[in-house]
Amino acid sequence: MAGYHGRYLRIDPRAGRSGCIALSERTLREFIGGVGLGTWILANEAPAGVDPLGPDAPLVFALSPLVGSPLTTSAKFAVVAIGPLTGRLCDALCSSHFAIAAKRAGVDAIALAGAFEEPTVVFVDGLGRDEPLVDCRPAGDLWGLSAAEAEARIRAEHGPAWQVAAIGPAGERLIPFATISHDGRHAGRGGLGAVMGSKRIKALAVRGDRRTPLADPRRTVELARDLSRRSFGPATEKYRELGTVANLLTFNRFDALPTRNFQSGHFEGADRLAGHDLGPSPVVAKKSCASCTIGCEHIYAVGKSGGARMEYESLFALGPLCGVDDPEAVLRAAVACDAAGLDTISTGGTIAFFMECVQRGWIDGRLPGSGRVLSFGDGQAVTGAIAALLDREGIGEWLALGSRRAAERIGHEAPDLAPHVKGLELPGYDPRALHTMALGLAVGTRGADHNRSGAYEADFSGKVDRRDGGEDSALAAIETEDRAALIDSLILCKFLRGVFGDLYAESAELLRAVTGWDIDAEELRKAAKRVVNARKCLNLREGWTRVEDTLPARFLDERPAPDAPSLSRSRLDLMIGSYYRGRTWDAAGRVPESLRRELGIAGTEFGPAMVSGVESVYTRE
Repeated sequence: MAGYHGRYLRIDPRAGRSGCIALSERTLREFIGGVGLGTWILANEAPAGVDPLGPDAPLVFALSPLVGSPLTTSAKFAVVAIGPLTGRLCDALCSSHFAIAAKRAGVDAIALAGAFEEPTVVFVDGLGRDEPLVDCRPAGDLWGLSAAEAEARIRAEHGPAWQVAAIGPAGERLIPFATISHDGRHAGRGGLGAVMGSKRIKALAVRGDRRTPLADPRRTVELARDLSRRSFGPATEKYRELGTVANLLTFNRFDALPTRNFQSGHFEGADRLAGHDLGPSPVVAKKSCASCTIGCEHIYAVGKSGGARMEYESLFALGPLCGVDDPEAVLRAAVACDAAGLDTISTGGTIAFFMECVQRGWIDGRLPGSGRVLSFGDGQAVTGAIAALLDREGIGEWLALGSRRAAERIGHEAPDLAPHVKGLELPGYDPRALHTMALGLAVGTRGADHNRSGAYEADFSGKVDRRDGGEDSALAAIETEDRAALIDSLILCKFLRGVFGDLYAESAELLRAVTGWDIDAEELRKAAKRVVNARKCLNLREGWTRVEDTLPARFLDERPAPDAPSLSRSRLDLMIGSYYRGRTWDAAGRVPESLRRELGIAGTEFGPAMVSGVESVYTRE
């Protein structure tokens, strides 16, 4: 099967066995890979209503047919589970050599089920084997280390051929916005690190030497060269030269930069944080992800030694959202999040929310140890809050809940101000200034999400009125969601989206060369639509209702200033209704049975699976 191995590996310590589960060509063709294939596997593996941190909750690492090919940005993997922040479908992507090594182990995905009795490192060894060997060893003193330290120790002891995805202390302690990391990059949103920690898995290490055949190697190389050439063009110039931190001034200019827990869309200290050098902190290196020609990653100096990766979402969340304009303080907070294994967006969002609760007199806000009070603009308080929530000490116990659950405990009007959708904290876009983005955030299956929607593209395109959303905003949001579903299933980097003239037609050409399928643009449009609807069906199975598709009351009841952008409840409801109609869902946002049958996702499991047993080795030295 060109482009695929036609199976995924299931590991369940309760059975003491691992198993390779067949994936039919039809399933692969319909769901492709990445978030699409991961959703299909999760639907088959997870019982309805599963506790995200319970032993029956699977954690899926899904690859794609393009992994291992010469196509730029194709070395990515998706992690999919029921998210502990939301209780809904959660997926996150990561770019690294882990994806290539996992594919070379001879599988298209790895599903982790059950839970170990003690902290464990899981080794999946496909080197010189037809069937990967699973070897599970005690984590020992790796437990408690950062993901980077654990990864380095494992590779030093077992060899550099191993690629390691690991969790930090936040995942071990089940912080519901913990990350999974490899090589300093993160499957960051939604708490998938906590799901891995609940299974007492410190790290998943993979290696292999099985190459996935390409249907047409010569054509694949031709297409790869052309795509690489175009990736050096003007569509990616900003990311190459400035990195994503350059977005800060743009969003500030449009009154769309979330400031002080979204009390405003404009930050007066933006100039100190923006630009190529992030204020006084110089760029000390530029890097690329595995198999990437773009090279958007910028490493900034922190203090007198070391460096920190910084991109817009971390910068906004730990800077303007908390009222902090000190570049060094923001970089130190980012380093603290990386060491702990915390999602910077949810971390900054929760801390900023607490700062406003202190400002309003609802909570004391003193940090344990220092006695420092959480207040806007205090960079040291941000790093202190990160330490407190990691230790679950004092106010840290509530910070560790995330903004939605903490708001429920705080009371007063706190739930109206908690910056989340479905439990997931908002990314760096003020929805009052970007109405198509507001819709995308409200209806997102993952919660408040800019990567599975990208609706801000429409707001900045000039094709819709970003301050007066309507039916055209709904149609634009649907189009960006479908495009994102295809890109995230292939999987390619979204920074390539401006490189493609016709995403569906050109993606079909890539898949024809890699897989040999006679596939065209219309089939891929239907596949993208299938993935979006499958994700929604899974959420429906987990209890989703129409009331979840909304924004915090703050955005619908407040105008930051007389001349500032605003968004009314009626406007948002109008856009949501148009969105449902555009999706051909019913008025309550449910996927009708006729559409499920048309897309091949009738029922809740999306199809049966056959298991062939493969013995695992559980080493207990």
